[in-house]
Amino acid sequence: MEARAVTRYVRLSPHRGRLVADAIRGKDVGEALRIVSLSSTKGARLLRKTLESAIANAENNYGVDVDRLFVLRAMVDMGPSLRRVKPRAMGRADIMRRPLSHITIVVGEKRGN
Repeated sequence: MEARAVTRYVRLSPHRGRLVADAIRGKDVGEALRIVSLSSTKGARLLRKTLESAIANAENNYGVDVDRLFVLRAMVDMGPSLRRVKPRAMGRADIMRRPLSHITIVVGEKRGN
């Protein structure tokens, strides 16, 4: 059994999001929630909301005991980039890229024991 939650078009660079995703991948959901709750980064706040949504999906859709869940996959993929124009000297312009991300978290039940 796998339950997932996807948050798309998040205003976060994928590199910063992957730092937090790597920290929670493979962990128990209680421990993963503690990690993202104690982290003060923007990526941790966004991954926490997605993780809580995945946990709620598992509980409501499959009737799984939350204590048996762990994070199977946590991915932060590159989305489209917002492009902004910054005026420069002598009539020129620079393009500033504002990255967007797609966050996917899959939780599953522990097997065995």
